Formats: sequence, structure tokens, C-alpha cells
Amino acid sequence: MTDYTRFDDNTLIEKARAGDNAAFSALVVRHERTVAATVIGMLGPGDDAEDIGQNVFVRFYNALNDFRGEAALSTYLTRIAINLSLNEIRRRQRRNLFFYRPISEDYDANLKDNTNWAENSDTKEIVNKALLVLEPKFRSVVVLRMLQGYSTEETSKILKLPLGTVLSRLSRAQEKLKIVLKQMID
Repeated sequence: MTDYTRFDDNTLIEKARAGDNAAFSALVVRHERTVAATVIGMLGPGDDAEDIGQNVFVRFYNALNDFRGEAALSTYLTRIAINLSLNEIRRRQRRNLFFYRPISEDYDANLKDNTNWAENSDTKEIVNKALLVLEPKFRSVVVLRMLQGYSTEETSKILKLPLGTVLSRLSRAQEKLKIVLKQMID
């Protein structure tokens, strides 16, 4: 039995292209945490996030022969995860147009979410809920830059945005998060 953990991503990709399904599985295992963290950061936990996470690897598998390796595989998969998450957010927004609720109700629902914040000290959960209040364009920058640890330049490339736009969105997102987190904790 082959130990796939000793191969780098490019070798595993070549093996997967040659039909080695175990090599592709090794890639999934290696990168599933990054993909999951990105999708959950964008959508919150739940069935939609799981479906999107799986679809990231389905998309990658279907495009395996097109992957040129110009970016690291983790960057490529993160870009797919961001795009699919943004598509899901747009689908949710279209669906919500049919069931109109004032913005303040959505905002309050995301803030409260039937949780007693004074009793819940799980910082990660609080931050994840605060992220869901942000607009997707701000959320994607925060998820990549602050949660996933990508540099500002890498975030710029993944989102295909100018560096200044990434910095501006990050600054605005941080200000919004401060307000939201203060409301959640008070």
C-alpha cells in the first residue's frame, strides 16, 4: 500500500490525472480543513456549507486536467470555495426576495440567533456568527486574510481585486465587526 502523505501536491495531482483515485483522496484529506474553514467562514455551519465543501472537490476533480499549477493547490481550492460560497449567498438573497423581511430583522436574527451571549463564551462561535452579519464582499476578505492567514497580496489574487480594495474592505470589515461584536457581547 502506498503512503501518499510523502508525496507533494503536484505529484498527487499527476497520479490522480493518471487515474489513481487514492491519490485524489489524499489531496482531499490534505486540503479539506482549509476548504471547510473557508466555506464555514462564508456561510456558517450547516448542510449548505457541507454541500459546498463537497462541491469544491467535485469541481476540482472535474477540472483536474485543466489545473496548471500556477498557484498553490490550497489557493486554487480556496478560490473555488469562495466562488461557490458567494454563489450560495446570492441564491439565498434571491430566495429571500420572495419572503421579504426588513433588513433589521435579518440583522437582529443574525445577532441574537436564540443564543444568550452572556452565557456563551466560545469566542470562535461568536466570531463566526458576527461574520455572518457582514456583507459577502467584506466577509470574504476577513475569512481569507484573518481566519485563513493568507497575506494581503494572496487575498488580492484569490479574490481578483486590487490590493487597495482588499485593504479598504479589510479596514471597513474590522470596524463593522467591532460594532457587531460589541452588540453581541453587551
